[in-house]
Amino acid sequence: MTQLDLVPLWAAILGFAVLMYILLDGFDLGVGILFLFRKSESDRDVMMASVSPVWDFNETWLVLGGAGLMAVFPGAFAIIIPAVYFPVLLMLLGLIFRGVAFEFRGVPDANRRLWNIAFACGSVLATFAQGVILGMFVQGFNEAGGKFVGTSWDWVRPFPIFTGFGLIAGYALQGATWLIMKTQGGLQMWSRRVAQRVMVLVFIFIGIVSIVTPMFSPRIAARWFTWPNLAFFAPVPLVTLLLAGLLVRGADREREVLPFVCSVGLFFLSFSGLVISLWPMIAPPSVTLWEAAAAPVSHEFLMIGTAFVLPILLIYVVWSYWVFRGKASGHEGYGHE
Repeated sequence: MTQLDLVPLWAAILGFAVLMYILLDGFDLGVGILFLFRKSESDRDVMMASVSPVWDFNETWLVLGGAGLMAVFPGAFAIIIPAVYFPVLLMLLGLIFRGVAFEFRGVPDANRRLWNIAFACGSVLATFAQGVILGMFVQGFNEAGGKFVGTSWDWVRPFPIFTGFGLIAGYALQGATWLIMKTQGGLQMWSRRVAQRVMVLVFIFIGIVSIVTPMFSPRIAARWFTWPNLAFFAPVPLVTLLLAGLLVRGADREREVLPFVCSVGLFFLSFSGLVISLWPMIAPPSVTLWEAAAAPVSHEFLMIGTAFVLPILLIYVVWSYWVFRGKASGHEGYGHE
């Protein structure tokens, strides 16, 4: 009896989990990155209130992606985690600092300066670490015979460090466009200016990464620049340029939702470009999804629970964002327009 090949479906599920984490947790990390640049404590209250109802649930997607990688593609997990052990540790420390800051900053007589710094620095640290991990996927892992043969310091190289700073800029853009949508008055106007300026920086990072990535692998270069792939994938950079222009235009013309939608679109296209470049590798440059996959019976068993859990997660996301729609208003909660 032929067993059903669930590897592509599991790859799609884990890819979706990673994308959801980037899109949802990206903006609240971005708010943290921008936190100390706004000096008014009342504005900082509004910034934190804009993400406080949803920030912890956003990280559920990170748990789903990490646990899913270990359970479904253990061969890739055994290669990837040793290579990015310290970035993962830094990311977790950053997320812990953020979580503690959320809980303690509003406590009466709390040292707000301390928790402000913890919130901002934790956001920057977690974002930088995620960018380094992204850079490692593009750069590739030192692997031989399906085993990791590098060191836990392989990430200390120019490209992963560069992508770490690039993701800081990207999440800052997400945070600024989120604040455009969720705030008003002086804070919103400030967020518009930040979004316009950071968009230029993000576009530069996207351009450099797009140029450098094919240099790491002839396979990636062939994927993008041979015919007929060139015709199929040409819309990706063109739509990226269009969205960047719409974002800047929308921020300048006092649109509230359009800038955030465009920033989401930019991240979606960037993620799509990464998938196009790496497919079907899960631990580049040579370990494929099928080589790293667990036994088919494990995939079938895990799919039973996932089939129930994933729709519940999606329903809760839609419901929670609907409940907390409208403008943020500091410690007073949320109003609705």
